[in-house]
Amino acid sequence: MIRVREVRVIDENGEQLGVMPTFEALRLAQERSLDLVEVAPNAAPPVCRLLDFGKFQYERQKREREARKAQKVIEVKEIRLRPRTGEHDINTKARKALGFLEEGSKVKVAVRFRGREITHPEVAREQLADFVEKLGDAAVIEQQPAMEGPNLFMLFAPAPTKK
Repeated sequence: MIRVREVRVIDENGEQLGVMPTFEALRLAQERSLDLVEVAPNAAPPVCRLLDFGKFQYERQKREREARKAQKVIEVKEIRLRPRTGEHDINTKARKALGFLEEGSKVKVAVRFRGREITHPEVAREQLADFVEKLGDAAVIEQQPAMEGPNLFMLFAPAPTKK
């Protein structure tokens, strides 16, 4: 499936065999019972390797699996409040948010308005300011308070740990 006239060939041991016509590289691969695999199609001339294609695919999949294991998935936990939520309930939810932040999750605090409550967004802003105070140094504000439909929300991320 290689559609260029000349390719740079690297053998199974990683040694360069030089630039040669594609048909000659394919013949060389057949003699050695290997496959000719294009590894750098954008190079001039394209780079091809002599290798066992099945083994190459297996190694690539193995590397991808290892890379996925190394990735850390960050969850966003949501805490919902109302403009008339009591002080004790806010304290409880702040402790829960601290737990989420310690686990490494981000926390979205949303104040939901119902009916005419939306005419007093300053109440919700005060609640969010109080929430920021309760979280203290454990959180970094990632997004300032913003309206999203009938909700006023704010996003917190875990504070970077000092080494």
